[in-house]
Amino acid sequence: MLQTLSRKGSLTQKDVKHLVAMNQVENGRSHSQVSQVIHYGKKGAISPRTPGQQLYVEAVRANDIVFSVGPAGTGKTFIAVAFAVAALENHEVDRIILCRPAVEAGESLGFLPGDLKEKVDPYLAPLYDALGEMIPRERLKPLLEKRTIEVIPLAYMRGRTLNQAFLILDEAQNATSMQMKMFLTRLGVNSRAIITGDITQIDLPKSTTSGLVEVIDLLDHIDGIGFVRLSKEDVVRHELVRKIIHAYEQSRSEGDTSDRVVR
Repeated sequence: MLQTLSRKGSLTQKDVKHLVAMNQVENGRSHSQVSQVIHYGKKGAISPRTPGQQLYVEAVRANDIVFSVGPAGTGKTFIAVAFAVAALENHEVDRIILCRPAVEAGESLGFLPGDLKEKVDPYLAPLYDALGEMIPRERLKPLLEKRTIEVIPLAYMRGRTLNQAFLILDEAQNATSMQMKMFLTRLGVNSRAIITGDITQIDLPKSTTSGLVEVIDLLDHIDGIGFVRLSKEDVVRHELVRKIIHAYEQSRSEGDTSDRVVR
């Protein structure tokens, strides 16, 4: 309870009930689903909330590399970061590497103000947001400064071999084939990786094949690599997000838009 209080700054009745239930499971007095909790962060327990997320959690626990593909709002990135933070705090890994392709979606990096870091950071904001939901600011800042947690553009991964690390590649639909291969081959001894993306939102040039689309067929037969496909039924954002996704899917199926199709 003291650990929870120090993380969250408060202790609710729900927190107490959860901690009691967790203790009962650990002592063999209960067989509830508390084991599905991924991480107990500053806002409480993080656990799967939909059947699709449940399969996602099971895949991560059963494989060293997991690809999670699905629309916005399905918790792909949030769950991946929760697993990474839990692994770090449980001393299963020594560091976390979070990265994204710095691919432009309607705006050019060159027109953004500031130096390279200031230009790139907006692309990495969702990863910082997820970390901020799980680690108090006073603890997160030194972890970032010491590079125990790195949040970097995908291009910065080239040439590295990462041992005892938890790697996350977010927005992987915007990684090229070569970038995807480069990321996957960074995996060192006792390292794990989660790759997330939405193949309906590819921002690459039309002539460029998405590394995520390609890898789904290329690696689906390899033991130790898991694939999870989330749908609009797994959306856990505002209830309108599911309806918006459904409307766009319906529009594409009826051929009412000129958006690119998945290659």
